[in-house]
Formats: sequence, structure tokens, C-alpha cells
Amino acid sequence: MEVVDQRGGVNMASGVTGEEDTGPRDANSNCNHGNSCVTSCPAEAAPEVHMEVTPQKLGPVVVQGNNKNPAGEKLERVRKWSVTTYKCTRQALSEKLGRGSRTVDLDLEPRLELLKDDRQRYDNVTKLAQTLANQLAQFTVTQKTLGDAFTELSLKTPTLHVEFGVNAEAQKFLSKSGETLTTAITAFTFDMNTLVNKTIGDTMINAKQYEAARIQYDAYRVDLEELNLGPRDDITLPKLELAQKDFQSQRERYQKIRDDLSVKVKLLEENKVKVLHNQLWLLQSAVAAHSLSCQSFLQQNIRQAGEQLTSPGVDAPSWLEES
Repeated sequence: MEVVDQRGGVNMASGVTGEEDTGPRDANSNCNHGNSCVTSCPAEAAPEVHMEVTPQKLGPVVVQGNNKNPAGEKLERVRKWSVTTYKCTRQALSEKLGRGSRTVDLDLEPRLELLKDDRQRYDNVTKLAQTLANQLAQFTVTQKTLGDAFTELSLKTPTLHVEFGVNAEAQKFLSKSGETLTTAITAFTFDMNTLVNKTIGDTMINAKQYEAARIQYDAYRVDLEELNLGPRDDITLPKLELAQKDFQSQRERYQKIRDDLSVKVKLLEENKVKVLHNQLWLLQSAVAAHSLSCQSFLQQNIRQAGEQLTSPGVDAPSWLEES
């Protein structure tokens, strides 16, 4: 920090005009000055500095506005959207009528068709499995009700206690085992719904976006081809350059969407195989366990019932024999 000359004058370091405080000073001032530095002093001993302020002239204030017109920008966006929509509609109609050419990806499009067909088949299997689960749930409820009825008759009919008891136990066991199988089938349908409607469904949404980008790309490609076939003069050259620029932009967009979709389809195919492998084995195991457990129980139940029915003293004498 440079020393300010208190004798008056212009401070060359800061460019501020300083004036000397000509007032009397106290002899016992605590302010000490060195040869090359300035130390802190009390507020009343500080020199007064006057700032020269140059008055500004009053006048009109110019506010720079934004040259962009929101209404004009919106109108331009609507115009571009209208032109693009018209071109895409014309291209789609030309393809349906068999008059226009279309870009075909020989690797991606057959896989999308196969995926669409698989989705329909998986959806049909899921609906059938859900129908089976609902019917089996109603069947198990009926079996349980029938078993309760057999139990009641077994208690009220001593002469048929064994027969009613055997059938009551069989129906109750079958009902309980059917509930377990119903739970397994319901879990199978839930995972299949996730695969069909969410995993494959998201990929099919991307496939629709790919198809829209492909139509838009072909529309601009056809326009460029038509301009290239026409004459070239001062009027058509700017249009040709603009068409070339739009075509390049649409081509890059189409290729990006195609590459992303191709990667997603590959990942989906791998994931689909893993999910179906696990779910089909779980369903098969549940059906096999249900069938084996029912068979084992019924064989044991029939064997025990046969032993009770063939034991002596079970059959009461007929009233004809007593008479």
C-alpha cells in the first residue's frame, strides 16, 4: 500500500484528489506514522477524502429489446410441423398404394415381425393360464365345500362313517393341493404379463417410433431425389441445398433410432429366453408336485379305507337275516 501525501495534491496510485485536514490536532494523538507504512489510527484522526462525481446528463434511456418475436417463432414451428406432416402422410399413402419406395432394414425388421408374433402367442398363453387359474380356484372352493358336506354326513351316518370320511379327506386334500397349484399358475401369469405388456410392450413402442422416423426419412429422401432429377438454376439450387441439409438431419436421426432399437431387441431376446426358461420350469414343477401328491394321498387313503372295510364286525347283519 502506497503512502498518501497529506500535504494535498493528486494521488497518482488511486487517482483520487486528497485535501489536507487543516483542523488542529491533539498533541497526545495515538496515531503513529512510519517512514514507509501507515498504521491504524482512530476514526477522528483519519484524513477526509472528497470524491469528485461527474454529474450525468439526463436524457432518453434506450432499452434494447429482444429481436425474437414469440408469435413469429410459434408460427414458424407450426409451419415446419405442417410441412413435415404433409410429407409423411404423402409417403405413407404412397407406400400403402404401392407407388412409393421405402427403406428396408433386412436385419431389424424381420426380428420385429417375429417379436410381434411372439407377443401375440405369449399373450394368448397368459390369458389361457389366467382362465385355468380362475377355474381351478372355483374348483377348489367347490371341493372344499363338498368335503365339509361329506364330513357332516360321516358324523350323522354311523353305518357309512368310513365311506363318507374317506371321501371327505380326499376332497379336502385335493382342495388344499389345488390352492397351491392355483398360486403357482397365478405367479406364472403375473410374470408373463410383465414380459408381454411391459418388457415387450416398451420395445414395441420404440418400434413404432422407429417406423415413424423411417417414414419421415423416406419422405425427405424422396423430395431430394425429385429435386435432383429436375433442372438446376438460381431458383432450384437454394431449394436443393436446403433439401440436402434436411435429408442429412433426418438420416442421422433415423440411424440413431435404428441402432438403439437394434440393441434393445437383442437384449430383449436374451432376457425373454431366461424369463421363459425359469417360469416354464416352475410351472411344470408345480403341476408335477400337485399330481404326485394327489396320487400318493389317494392311494394311501384307499388302502386305509379298504383295511377298515374288510375288518370283521364292520358290516351289520341284515334285518332279513335277523328275522
